[in-house]
Amino acid sequence: MRHRTKKSNFHRRPGPLKALIRGYVYSLVEHGRIKTTVVRAKEVRRHVEKAITLGKKGTLHSRRLLMSRFPNETVVNILTGDLMKRFETRPGGYTRIVKIGARPGDRSDIAFLEFVDFVPQAATGEETVKGITEKAAERAKLKALTKSRLRKNVRKIQGASRREARAR
Repeated sequence: MRHRTKKSNFHRRPGPLKALIRGYVYSLVEHGRIKTTVVRAKEVRRHVEKAITLGKKGTLHSRRLLMSRFPNETVVNILTGDLMKRFETRPGGYTRIVKIGARPGDRSDIAFLEFVDFVPQAATGEETVKGITEKAAERAKLKALTKSRLRKNVRKIQGASRREARAR
């Protein structure tokens, strides 16, 4: 029977599991959006929602509870400061999961876990729809060209050395 098994352990012991969830919570609070698997996003959402609800109280006790669960001063300050003001009228449901497809390597479902008031950088003009800045896209293109040129040069050198070896 699988009674009372809402959470997933991701095949980890309690210590590494706690570290994994803390890391995801830190990243989400600091950046506003993270990219992860759907299963992990659903698990992390539980912890983030509870942390925001606790941070909305704004009491010393809630702050100490947050520090005991997430021992990172900047994250606790964001939870009790910025996020408290952003979500003060919202009764719950602070995050959303946006499915974006499958990971190329193992076909795992990938999703964005983001706050409901998160505005992507594409609206401000800095980021493209794919999530890469224009300069980064140009750098990646240049890098690919450089690799293909390097590969061609290596093949020319290899061919020349083979011809020399045959001539001997």
